[in-house]
Amino acid sequence: MSFADDDTSSNPSNNPHLDNLGDVKFTRRELLTALAGAAATLPFAGCATTSGTRWLGPERLGFTSITPMTEDSVRVPQGYRAQVMYPWGDPTGSALGAPPFRQDGSNSAADQALQSGMHHDAIEYYPLPLGSTSSERGLLAINHEYTDDGLLHADGMRTWTPEKVAKSQNAHGVSIIEVTSQGEQWTVVNPSRFARRITAQTPMTISGPAAGAAAMRTSYDSAGTLARGTVNNCAGGITPWGTYLTCEENWNNYFAASDGKIPERLRRYGVSAKSGYRWHEHDGRFDVSKEPNEANRFGWIVEIDPYEPASRPVKRTALGRFKHEGAMLAIGPDRRLAFYLGDDEVFEYVYKFVTRDAYSDDRAANRNLLDNGTLYVARFNADGGGEWLPLVHGQSGLTKENGFADQADILVRTREAADRAGATKMDRPEWGAVHPTTLEVYMTMTNNSLRGAANRPGVDAANPRAGNVFGHIIRWREQGRDPKATRFEWDIFAQAGDPESSDANKRGNIKGDWYGSPDGLWFDPSGYLWIQTDVSTNALNRGDYKSMGNNMMAVANVVTGETKRFLTGPNGCEVTGCVMTPDGRTMFINIQHPGEPAGDRSDPDKPKAFGQWPDGPSGGRPRSATVAIRKADGGRIGT
Repeated sequence: MSFADDDTSSNPSNNPHLDNLGDVKFTRRELLTALAGAAATLPFAGCATTSGTRWLGPERLGFTSITPMTEDSVRVPQGYRAQVMYPWGDPTGSALGAPPFRQDGSNSAADQALQSGMHHDAIEYYPLPLGSTSSERGLLAINHEYTDDGLLHADGMRTWTPEKVAKSQNAHGVSIIEVTSQGEQWTVVNPSRFARRITAQTPMTISGPAAGAAAMRTSYDSAGTLARGTVNNCAGGITPWGTYLTCEENWNNYFAASDGKIPERLRRYGVSAKSGYRWHEHDGRFDVSKEPNEANRFGWIVEIDPYEPASRPVKRTALGRFKHEGAMLAIGPDRRLAFYLGDDEVFEYVYKFVTRDAYSDDRAANRNLLDNGTLYVARFNADGGGEWLPLVHGQSGLTKENGFADQADILVRTREAADRAGATKMDRPEWGAVHPTTLEVYMTMTNNSLRGAANRPGVDAANPRAGNVFGHIIRWREQGRDPKATRFEWDIFAQAGDPESSDANKRGNIKGDWYGSPDGLWFDPSGYLWIQTDVSTNALNRGDYKSMGNNMMAVANVVTGETKRFLTGPNGCEVTGCVMTPDGRTMFINIQHPGEPAGDRSDPDKPKAFGQWPDGPSGGRPRSATVAIRKADGGRIGT
């Protein structure tokens, strides 16, 4: 996350807050029974991949846990190897003769458009050719969430020019790269006809119910159907037909108001008069005083076809507008799709989008499947039950009399619609993951130190700890194990925390290696849950987090609760993004903002003051990067 403060909230609603912890609903016996019967009752995988691969299991977690670490390196268990393969500034392979990365930060904006962006986040793997299950050749789609302008430019932000704004915009977005496995190494194919960069300047179609609405029209797009660019791409998702869903999270931070006047509808999303990115100083579309509707064109889920490099990305407005953290897929028995969505801010909500139509085996027939369906928001009840509240015009109080003109208005103002519907305020909903056979959904509530503070919502069943500095993971089971159901049962899978803490409220209940601030989640096809942490740099290795070490990745057996630490990251980083090749023998993860200081922005005079990964002493500055992990014996990851 960039320029995000865990201790801020833009939710003024008076939605109810429950005051007692609901009974645990999922016993070990129930989950084992569900695992045994799921294959017979649900023929489609919950977290689908383009290959459709599912492994039998779960198998034993056969590695030895690693200890916490504060070293400036990526560390994996004995018998594993980690390879840095695509750091910021490396060529994407989209053009012959792409400029190399300059360690002093002097690459131009035009150079950056042909290079890996900064701050890698979500990642997905797409086998090549399309329709294959290849684990040796494929495409990676990689998010680039935000920029550290202290590292991006040779002199940081001491001077500020249109060229620097353009370079920053070109360091955002998404990379599509082609990769191949050669022996024990992965290589980025250069050149590749598939390779491309999608940035904050790339033309994008606006589709779905909000396309063409008055709120989407600007001075340079009077039709309200053609946007330019995507920003703050955090988690992501995948569709059964092999497209990538990238999610616009803290987009509000890119906008400012030169006249100091912020419309109330934008205050609800956290837009303020100033922006740390300063794009508005040289790009008027990010000044809401000049372009009051441009901000409405961000905060969406964007669909990208990695197999069609000439295709235009599409902003799918039916899935709502907020600070999207991810889009995690479940496929129902009728082949209709559900996507689970978190809004990453304290006291915000959990959402679900269900398609109106079933997906087709004809890839082209799914082109606009995500434009029609129902968006819901979750209410978690104290008895361990819950309901999905439809955000549909005429329902849940969303009427003209209550200020919502039509469905497009609801989608542009999704947070306000969820306020009106009466959703449960959560502790920073971030990544979700869907179990591949039971279809249970897990979602991280990363932390919320404001829970229970003066004039703030108190604890409730789904958010049971005041001053929740460590966070928790919540899970739910849809009624009838059908993703389109409108009711569910839930419990808390894990409360994070330090078991040695003197404060009982902060010890958590993790069985095994402890963690805090859970963020990234991913289920492998064996049903193991991979958990990644994002402790902010102003808290890492100090205070409550003094003994956790650097941010890390663990894996949990969701039946027994056993949790083992698998990877630790370099200084100042967040560990994020996770996917495996179809054979399970390579895992790709991302290391974001290594060497980051407290406060997010580096000093250009001392770029390596807090870390120098991955280039070490010979490098000029730390670089976010994609890492490939393999077992030395060639076996499956985790076994």
